[in-house]
Amino acid sequence: MLGKVPPTTSSLQLMTSDPSDIAVEPGDITDGLGISRKMSDVVESLDTRELDMGDGEETDNDPTTIGDSRIGFSAVYHTVGFKESEARVYLPTVPITAKILEVERFNTAQDRFNITAQRSVNKSQPAVFKIELRHGEFSWVVKRKEKHFMDLHRELVRYKMFMRVPLPSRSHTTRRRTMKKSEARHMPELPRGRDELAQDEQVYSRRKQLEDYLNKLLRMAMYRKYYHTMEFIDVSQMSFIHDLGPKGLEGMIHKRSGGHRIPGLNCCGHSEVCYRWSKRWLVVKDSFLFYMKPDSGAISFVLLLDKEFSVKMDSKDTETKYGVRIDSLSRCSVCMCVQMCSVSVSVCVCVCVCVCVCRYVNGKTYMEDVADALEEAKEEIFITDWWLSPEIFLKRPVVEGNKWRLDCILKRKAQQGVHIFVMLYKEVELALGINSEYSKRTLMHLHPNIKVMRHPDHVSSSVYLWAHHEKIIVIDQSVAFVGGIDLAYGRWDDREHRLTDVGSVTRSVALEMEQSSAHHPSSRGVSSTDGAANSNGGNQSLPGNPGVELPRLKGIGRTRRMHFSLVKHLHKHTLQHADSISSLDSAGSGSVRSLQTGVGELRGNTRFWHGKDYCNFVYKDWIQLEKPFDDFIDRYTTPRMPWHDISSVVHGKAARDVARHFIQRWNFCKIMKPKYHSLSYPYLLPKSHSSASELRYQVPDCVPTRVQVLRSAADWSAGIKYHEESIHNAYLQTIARSKHFIYIENQFFISCSDNKMVYNKIGEALIERILRAHKEGKKFRVYVVTPLLPGFEGDITTGGGNALQAVMHFNYRTMIRGEYSIISQLKKEMDELQWMNYISFCGLRTHAELEGRLVTELVYVHSKMLIADDNTVIIGSANINDRSMLGKRDSEVAVIIEDSETVTAVMDGLEYQAGRYALALRLECFRTVLGAHMDTTIDVSDPVSDRFYKDVWMTTAGRNATIYEKVFRCLPSSLVRNMSELESYQTNPGLAQSDTGKAQEELRRIRGFLVQFPLDFLSEQNLMPSVGTKEGMVPTEIWT
Repeated sequence: MLGKVPPTTSSLQLMTSDPSDIAVEPGDITDGLGISRKMSDVVESLDTRELDMGDGEETDNDPTTIGDSRIGFSAVYHTVGFKESEARVYLPTVPITAKILEVERFNTAQDRFNITAQRSVNKSQPAVFKIELRHGEFSWVVKRKEKHFMDLHRELVRYKMFMRVPLPSRSHTTRRRTMKKSEARHMPELPRGRDELAQDEQVYSRRKQLEDYLNKLLRMAMYRKYYHTMEFIDVSQMSFIHDLGPKGLEGMIHKRSGGHRIPGLNCCGHSEVCYRWSKRWLVVKDSFLFYMKPDSGAISFVLLLDKEFSVKMDSKDTETKYGVRIDSLSRCSVCMCVQMCSVSVSVCVCVCVCVCVCRYVNGKTYMEDVADALEEAKEEIFITDWWLSPEIFLKRPVVEGNKWRLDCILKRKAQQGVHIFVMLYKEVELALGINSEYSKRTLMHLHPNIKVMRHPDHVSSSVYLWAHHEKIIVIDQSVAFVGGIDLAYGRWDDREHRLTDVGSVTRSVALEMEQSSAHHPSSRGVSSTDGAANSNGGNQSLPGNPGVELPRLKGIGRTRRMHFSLVKHLHKHTLQHADSISSLDSAGSGSVRSLQTGVGELRGNTRFWHGKDYCNFVYKDWIQLEKPFDDFIDRYTTPRMPWHDISSVVHGKAARDVARHFIQRWNFCKIMKPKYHSLSYPYLLPKSHSSASELRYQVPDCVPTRVQVLRSAADWSAGIKYHEESIHNAYLQTIARSKHFIYIENQFFISCSDNKMVYNKIGEALIERILRAHKEGKKFRVYVVTPLLPGFEGDITTGGGNALQAVMHFNYRTMIRGEYSIISQLKKEMDELQWMNYISFCGLRTHAELEGRLVTELVYVHSKMLIADDNTVIIGSANINDRSMLGKRDSEVAVIIEDSETVTAVMDGLEYQAGRYALALRLECFRTVLGAHMDTTIDVSDPVSDRFYKDVWMTTAGRNATIYEKVFRCLPSSLVRNMSELESYQTNPGLAQSDTGKAQEELRRIRGFLVQFPLDFLSEQNLMPSVGTKEGMVPTEIWT
């Protein structure tokens, strides 16, 4: 686990100030409304009993409260102006009590601020009453002088006088009528006193009088809910919300504008023309503070406490008299305070103990648990993805209509009052076709409770090269999914990694159409090399397509013909706008819609991937995403690209930390983009760690562990002063501390820095750890599983295209090519082939039969995971490259998980106490890639022994790779070292074309998906894009 950052502790020590102590200059703060001595005498001479209207036991009927007399967290989204009668502040049916703990008396003003000075015996300062207030589970302390009690009393009397005046206002009339119906009460009398209390008897007597006065006042709802009373006892609508944590410091301040750390937009001036002062209500909680606008009750800024948090009160630091300067990584805020009590805050990097964690290998179980968790949301849902496809199904096969479709789930929860916030990466449209604008528009049209932001704005922020790459889903800030799986097309998969997905009904239609449509020929030849097809990508096989002509459906029976007639009729009259959410308002309409989307094929073989979800992005990238249920590749000629991925879910305090990252990014985006300045896009507040253990919902089958949240963040992505690369640091430390093995699955493997093009140190850390084991004569294994080809569209039979080759260049540079590569560095210290005893590079591949032909395709490894010694795991969104690791580039989130429970396992033939979570995850991964789920004779228990490493892992990878080359002549292959060999390699047909029977016999020897990585593929070819190409003109950082 990463070492803790030393806690940062800051204290505010400003005491109550008033005009008698400080000369208020023009432009400084004045306290309340002035009132003359004569007027005050008149007010105090009134018979207050005839003005009594309120009932002290009046109950607050707050719809935001929950059953145990707590105020629900959703109340933060329903605040109103401080003077509004609808403002909900107090816990219903719970009394509020006051007790004066002590009376502080000072001889000089210097004593009050603990400044050493010569005391004056001739002059004493007004006494300060230290008052402890309690309200349910909350307790806090305020300090007030005699004059503050007098000011409050005058305001309350004035308020009652005002309520007697029949103003022509509906709200005023309603309030007067309500108060008159309640039982009249005596307003507590405030006996006259003096600020200066000379004797102890006077102090005790006055203390008792003020305490009784305040308690009587707080028992009367009419006065308790008056905003001057609330300001007197420092409470607001945010004070007693349980999930915001203990009651902290609150009070009215004047805040200076500016101070945000916005890249390129920081104001350098300090004169009054560069800023303005605004009146705000400050609320300090245990791990954050925020401002509220008194007139509207809206939150105007949130500052998360971090390691740079500090408070300064010197005039040199604040640049103003009586000011307070608050610094953090995201802002420098200056304010002037009328009164401020002492407050202490402590900030540290949180290692969360006893956090329940669950693992996910592939998207099936992940999306099922996400769907269930979303369904349990009560208050908030946070989602941020690199790519989000609203129409994906989270549970498959689809047997309940559209119930478990993402957009339908979100709409259903929004209608139930859950607030949903989504952040999407705003892509450079010329470079990427993920169409985030369509995703935003689709989600925003579902319900007003769904808010979507896209970031960054490339022109205004000058951020063109970097992306928001996190994949986070947070439910009620208590459950957080973190990993590498986007809620997007192509990500759903299971351990079978199917290549084909055709329903028997549709297939029959397609075959009949092919036989009877000679004037519509289509090439169905699948390349036995890479599974790519020469197809126009049409979707004529979709049921419900108006192009299907019923007379051609001969031989399929009357029932089937009636079924397709119904589909055609519904498509023509009902589903003309089926791509819009308006047709999805109910599960019933979803069942009709399912006919058009393929769900109706449940009569035969079920489809798992509908429309755009059936994809092979190396063959063809996504197009027309606004038509989600139209196929864009022909699923009868082109196999899909299986997707292998890893994710996790955390609870409690770790989930709180993940939520804080989302909140920081959301609030920064709101500041950055003027279009989000409106109140309809609220600032988000983090929940307190003090209530993190109160879980309303927990994902099943979780394991207790220790968790720390990691991230890559910088000024452009999160608005922080210094960039953060804790994911990179965690990788380096975990590798250095490992004792037995490292298992890595990652989408990229770009490292081995030369400090010119590549800078992350992960490759070097692996080299150092292997060499240490070699010198000590100990066994140490490193397993690296990465895609056989990068995920870029390109025809590998002609070289793959410039983008694909550029990434291949840096992957191979890390593994074997060039003086900085891992294998080259190891060969300098050991024999030529001895490095193979320590590290293996592998990919994944599978095969199937499609329309009577054998086809193969690589399994795309999208995981971002490291397992060390069966006790430490890192899972997140960060690839092994500079973009993800350096912190200044792409934004990422990950978690490092250390087991707190152990089980007996085996390590190098000896008994070993392995972590329960890490061991289960490693065994699941090994069994999946090696085929041990089907062949139970494969023993994956010992990851270090020669028997497993050489006889199982290396042998299986080598045998599978050899068989695939023999049967399919597939690419990439180590038999192809240059472009000329590539051409000759493809001229020799494989067994799949020349001898199908022999090919099937060979394929029966395949176990799992593991294949050796072709380290010599195009080794004699320069893979870097040439200068004249568009890929060659972009900065190298794009690829690394």
